[in-house]
Amino acid sequence: MAHVAVFLAPGFEEIEAFTVVDYLRRANVKVTTVSVPEDGCLKNPIVVVGSHELTLIADCTLKDFIERMDKSLPDAVYFPGGMPGASNLAANQYLFQLITKMDRGGKLVAAMCASPAVVLARTGILANRKWTCYPGMEKNLGEYCRSDNWAKEVMENSEHIADVPFVLDNNVLTGRGPGTAEQFAMKFVELVAGAETAVRIHDGSCQR
Repeated sequence: MAHVAVFLAPGFEEIEAFTVVDYLRRANVKVTTVSVPEDGCLKNPIVVVGSHELTLIADCTLKDFIERMDKSLPDAVYFPGGMPGASNLAANQYLFQLITKMDRGGKLVAAMCASPAVVLARTGILANRKWTCYPGMEKNLGEYCRSDNWAKEVMENSEHIADVPFVLDNNVLTGRGPGTAEQFAMKFVELVAGAETAVRIHDGSCQR
């Protein structure tokens, strides 16, 4: 059974988080929701409040997740968007290192909305890849990467694709925004649980 870790920080986009977790669990994928502390906060509560004040009780805190995983890695990681949720994720050094390790190991790294630009870009894994994000955020990479020079270096030969629900390039899956969460989630299901399972869930949930 595939294992997907979903990282949630205060201010996460609820539609993007709940939709993906729901469809993955319908596919019998093991999903662990992980509470990530707010930037600069020493406490790591297991309860996370989204950008529209919906509350989620995570399966574990980031501290617990790190202890549980030890030297192993999940099969996939997912970073929903939303602000300041994406900024809180990007500020966490452990997640920066985890993304890099996942990519080097050829494991699936997924992010939606703000998170491709805010979280993934600064790690360098979007270099030489096609990707998408919330419209307009691709224009502020210097801010998210903390300098125009660093953004230029880590995003070398990358190509932003506009007006699509998601982009899959090798082992990196990026999505545009809340309205595309279902399409993104179904592609995620296909990648970790197979096309047959994706078709079954698509038909059984009366999707468009």
